[in-house]
Amino acid sequence: MSGILNIAVQAAYNAGNIIQQESRNLERIKVERKGNNDFVSEVDKKAEQIIINTILKAFPSHNILSEEQGELDNKSDVTWIIDPIDGTTNYIHGHPQYSISIAVKHEDKITHGIVFDPNRNDIYTAEIGKGAHLNNGRLRVSKTNNLEDSLLATGFPTYNMDLLERYLSIFKVMLESTSGQRRAGSAALDLAYVAAGMVDGFWEFALKPWDIAAGYLLVKEAGGLVCDFDGGQGFMDSGNIIAANPKIISQILKIIQNN
Repeated sequence: MSGILNIAVQAAYNAGNIIQQESRNLERIKVERKGNNDFVSEVDKKAEQIIINTILKAFPSHNILSEEQGELDNKSDVTWIIDPIDGTTNYIHGHPQYSISIAVKHEDKITHGIVFDPNRNDIYTAEIGKGAHLNNGRLRVSKTNNLEDSLLATGFPTYNMDLLERYLSIFKVMLESTSGQRRAGSAALDLAYVAAGMVDGFWEFALKPWDIAAGYLLVKEAGGLVCDFDGGQGFMDSGNIIAANPKIISQILKIIQNN
């Protein structure tokens, strides 16, 4: 692994340790509501600071974009994009489906990405042009040919209920057109699962850059495709994302565009 990827992995493990330690005393964790169905815990903040400290110790001139602290602009052409706990609602309820997501952007291109699942001790890593890996094994997206045979992951638009009616319309058609839909609560892990072939595709509305930056590179480096709901590459701005193996992504896109 490159120096940057090594630091990302080190930062994730450091944060994962505190996240798992604190998970043994969930009733003591202070939680704040940021918005509709949008929570932040003191553990999110601790884990994020650990990640930032690890990064800046190695690369003090780099920029940081993180979910809780926002943007640290050091006028660098390298930016680290951080979600300390993707799936905070799961975490504060003791539901073991959450992850740490760290990506690195050089100018306008995502070059490195890791998603760490501290419950399973699984580390998903990707480096541009060098493939995607789970622990020490190479990842490839699934080979499922037809939407009707596919298993898709999705996420509810819980932060913006104005999207719910359209989401449910699309969800109904997807449910009728596939072998199943799964909503686990961590978009970063959902994207990692697409890269690993554990699900055939993923779609969701209105995500944030820190939710998807690392997972996007995992999917791409595992041979998958990623687009927005117009079929373009604007998902980092809109947050509307489809990721899937190349054989079914157009079928998912068609349903979303027609509903």
